Amino acid sequence: MSRGIFITMEGPDGSGKSTQIALLKEYLEKEGYDVIITREPGGTKISENIREVILNPDYKEMSSVTEMMLYTSARAQLIAEVIGPAIDSGKAVISDRFVDSSLVYQGMARGLGVEKVLEINKLAIGDYMPDVTFMLDLPAETGIARKKDQKELDRMEQESLDFHRSVAEGYRQMAARFPERIKTIDATLPIEEICGIIKVRVKSLLDARV
Repeated sequence: MSRGIFITMEGPDGSGKSTQIALLKEYLEKEGYDVIITREPGGTKISENIREVILNPDYKEMSSVTEMMLYTSARAQLIAEVIGPAIDSGKAVISDRFVDSSLVYQGMARGLGVEKVLEINKLAIGDYMPDVTFMLDLPAETGIARKKDQKELDRMEQESLDFHRSVAEGYRQMAARFPERIKTIDATLPIEEICGIIKVRVKSLLDARV
């Protein structure tokens, strides 16, 4: 059985990841794939419980190291239960965030260091790095404004504007560091245009596997 495809969607809060994930799922299903959609942190019973702890606005005293470890633990469980088995059985997996989020949020914005966060995550990830990552680039001010219009903000979303600016810049640096894997897309473009750009990249990836 051939290995499945692993696609991740990254970007600052409010960048429109959920919309593009839904559209990408439709496209991959038309291409004949059984598609699994998941999110980080979350995606399993254990990981969803960890998510509640991480994002709880009452836990503002959480240390950066604790935060990193919790994200890594949720990721390890998601790989073990969902992502790994799905890819090994030939399915397509689309994840709303993956390890790049930890490298940006904890490694850069929290100042723990990208190399340190990546090294700690290697055990959780194993051989399951994304085949392609789409980074929806959006100014921090725009993303937070969108989130405030949608719902009550969680602990991470309530961080300062400077923090979210660091996140946005961190994603740009990450895309520059891994240009072969990470495709940067202007998230202020129309939804249909963004979707078209994603489809072109995914199609080239699928064609290369034939």
